[in-house]
Parts: sequence; C-alpha cells; structure tokens
Amino acid sequence: MNFNCKNIVLALALLTLPIVAFAQPDLPSEEVEVIKDFEARLEETNKLDLSPTLPPLDAEQKNFSYSIPTRTLNVDYPAPKIKPLAQRRDKIEPSYNGYTKLGYGLPASPYGELGYHYDKKDLYDIGFHAKHHSANYADLEHQRFSDTNVDVDGTYYSNLGFAVGANLGFRSDEVHFYGYDHEAIEFTRDSVRQRFNTFEAGARFFNGVRTQGDINYEISVNSYFLREKFLEGKEDGVDLKLEVVKWFAEKHSLNVVLQGDFTKYVTINTEQSLNNIFAKPSFTYHGNSFKIKGGANFAMQKDSFFIFPDVEATVNIAGTKLAAFAGWKGDLQKNSYRNLSDVNPFLQSEVIVKNTRYNHYYGGLKGNIKFVEYQVQVGFKQANDLALYLNDPSDYKRFNVIYDNVDIFNIEGTVGLKPLKGLDVLITLGQNVYNPDNESKVWHLPSLEGNIAAKYLTLKKKLRLKGECYIADGAPYLDENLSQGNLGALFDLSLGAEYLVTKNIGLFFDANNLFANKRERWYRYPSYGINILGGVTAKF
Repeated sequence: MNFNCKNIVLALALLTLPIVAFAQPDLPSEEVEVIKDFEARLEETNKLDLSPTLPPLDAEQKNFSYSIPTRTLNVDYPAPKIKPLAQRRDKIEPSYNGYTKLGYGLPASPYGELGYHYDKKDLYDIGFHAKHHSANYADLEHQRFSDTNVDVDGTYYSNLGFAVGANLGFRSDEVHFYGYDHEAIEFTRDSVRQRFNTFEAGARFFNGVRTQGDINYEISVNSYFLREKFLEGKEDGVDLKLEVVKWFAEKHSLNVVLQGDFTKYVTINTEQSLNNIFAKPSFTYHGNSFKIKGGANFAMQKDSFFIFPDVEATVNIAGTKLAAFAGWKGDLQKNSYRNLSDVNPFLQSEVIVKNTRYNHYYGGLKGNIKFVEYQVQVGFKQANDLALYLNDPSDYKRFNVIYDNVDIFNIEGTVGLKPLKGLDVLITLGQNVYNPDNESKVWHLPSLEGNIAAKYLTLKKKLRLKGECYIADGAPYLDENLSQGNLGALFDLSLGAEYLVTKNIGLFFDANNLFANKRERWYRYPSYGINILGGVTAKF
C-alpha cells in the first residue's frame, strides 16, 4: 500500500498538536521548516512455496466378483383400451377364391376363362387357371385361330424359413396360313393348319421369410417342350438359375446371378443347339438423392465369350418431380424357335436360331407432378444379328428369318394420368430409326408404335368403362417380284364396359377395331376388322 508523505506529516501534526499545546504553551509561533520528506516503507514478506503432490497410485490389479441372481418378473399390465369419439368403419370388400368369364362374339368367337386360388396363411398357396379363345372369320377362307392354355402352380412355406414352389402348364396355339391369293388358289384346312403344343414345368427353392443376414436367395429350374404340327418339329429348353441378393443397411444391394439357358431345336432335316451361360454380378447404392448401379454381364456361347456392362445412374433434380437417369447395358437375346414363333406364328418350320448380341446406351428424365407421372428416354442400340422376317419365295404364305447387324436410334415416352377419382390414363409412344448393315430395310419391323388406354371406375365401383387406341406405321416388305413396299398404317380403336349386377355376378362387352382397319401386320395377312365379344362374369 502506498501513502502520500504530506498527508502523513499533516496527520501526525494534528495528533501531537494538543500535547505540544499543553506542555509548551510558551513556544514561539514562528513557521517550521521541514528539512526532509518522510518516507514510509514496508519490509518484504517471506512467501511460502507450496507445491502439492498426489499420493502414489495403487497399481495392484483387483478382481471383483459379482453374483446377480436370475429372477423372472411377471408384470400384469392390461393394455389400455382407446375408444375413439367417432370413427366410421371402412366397408370390407368380399373376397373370392374363384373367378370365371364366359362369352361369345363376332366373328364366331367363343371365350371361356376359369381361375381358382386358395391359400392358408404362412403355410401354402395353390392356383389354377384355364382359358380358351377362338375365332373364325368366314368371309376369308381359313382366317381363324384357337388359343387354349391351362396352368397349375403352388408354393409351400416351411416354418424353417424356406419355401418350395412348382408349376405345370400346357398351351395349344392353332393358326392357319391364310396369306395367299384366295381368288386364284384354294387349300384344304389341314394343308394350312399349324398347331404349337407346349408343355411347361418348373420348380424353385427360395427364402420364404427375411433371413437373419438380410440375404435373399432363389434356385429355379424351368423347362419347356414345344411341338409344331406342320413338319413335326420340336424344341426343348431348360433354364437353370441361381440368384443371391445381399442387402446392406436395408437399401444397398449386392446381386449375383448365375444362369444356364439351354435349347435344342430339331426338325426333319436339321438339329441346332443354342446354349448360353451367364454370370451377372452387380451392386446398387442408394443415396439421399441418387442411385448408382454398377455391374457386368459375363456371357458365353459355344466358344465365344462376351463381357457386357450393366451400369445405371439416377439423380433426383427436384425431388420426385424430376429425376435424370442414364445407363449402358448389354446382353445376349435368344432367338429360339419358340421366341420367334411368338412374334410371327406364320414361320417356316425350319429356321436358323441364334442370339442377338446388343449394347444399349440410354438416358432420360422421369418424375411425377400432382396427378401426372412421366418418363422420356432417348437411346442408341447396336444389335448384331437382329431377326428380320421375309416371305419365303418357295411358299409365300410363310416366312423365313434372316439376320442383320442394325444400329437403332430410339426415342420413347410414357405418361400416366389420374385426373379424376377412378380414372386412369396411360399413354405410350415409341419411334425407332433403323440403320441396317446389309439389308436395305428392316423387314416387317414397324418404326412407330403408340397406345392410349383409359379406364374409369364409377357407380360405387359397379361400372368399369375402358377405351384403347393403338397406332402403328406400316412395316417394310418384299413382294413376289422382290419389289419393296410398306404395309398400311394401323389405327385401332376399342371400347369396353363391365357392370356388376350383384356382388359376384357381372356383365361385360368389348367392341374392338371400331374403324374396321384391316391393316396387315405381316404381308398378305389382313387383321379381323370389327370384332365384338360379350358375356357374363362370376366370382365365387
């Protein structure tokens, strides 16, 4: 603490003043001269240096043993009953196991369908389906068809977590080669009738419930045995497949597919085999606003080995309203006799079967805005050995298959609309631009195809109205003189209705090709024109 010297002198003077005044009353009153200023000093204190230290650690390890008795607690806690103030129950729609549909139409066209499905929850399910549809257009000789198929399938779910399924099926598809000059030539029915009889059988073994390691697996075998009546040709096929999917964080997946697809095609004069083996690993990663798939397709055919990419990326630009996607995929597409005859049933009995090898590059936009869902895609495909169809010069009412390498530029779009409650509209449109290497045209392949379909459910779900319009341009062909031409365009408008008279009985009516368009999809084979079909439906 610091003190001012003058203040100290003044204080001392004030304290001694009474004493001086009492002891020396006769002192003179002269001024006092201070010779030296007073200085007050404090001596330095002795500081104690304290440095605290921790006691030494006890490094000895000690083991503690605890004995906790096991005790089961039985808690009686009745669940609370929450009673809503007011709640309207949804009406439970009645469920039915069986379904049948019977009808008749013009031209002479009987129709019948029967289905039945039964299941016991978490134990098994079994289903049966049969269908027949035929027609005979009397104005043009032998313009008729018949299609009959029967299928049975079932699945058993074990309490050990696995499931076993099997299926059996039979299909008889009958067509007639009516593509000839009916004014100049006549044929008996047997001489132009073709029938494809196909028997199918399959089985699969898979996980019926979610596994502990989030791994889904499936082993399947599917086989078919096709017999064609005209030249007694036959084709047998077996497809073996193993697929395993491992999930990570319930959204990322590692997928591995091993597949062997074997086909043998035999006619009176030829025997051909078409065997493909695949290994397809891929991984798909789902981010917050994007998805990326990366994989490859390792394919082997005889002595040839191919590696195709399997990559795709999707990015959300504006949530679900707008997303962009792009990809690159390749594969071997098998042109077996069964696949070819499904496209064109008027084939010769002896054709060359081979694979179409392709690489497909594509990209586009997709999303949904309110009641509109859309997708637009632009792509480029390199197709080696693409199947084309030409009339056989020795029998012009039947077709041969030829192959060519074709570059295909494609643009396609799909729009789904739900503008009103109960109304669904689907619009699709696709345009292909072909560039073949050897042929001047891609014979019997249309370039433009489109479809508009609408369904409307009203009157408390008792009445279902539907309409469909299908358009396509004319496909190129070669006539008997090897002159090029284009088949007529297609504009096919169809309308239909279904009405429930009771809960399980209904009526249906379909009117197809209302504009009577007889466009030829295949040269010399006009379509049926207007045809109608009506009848009754029942659920039981």
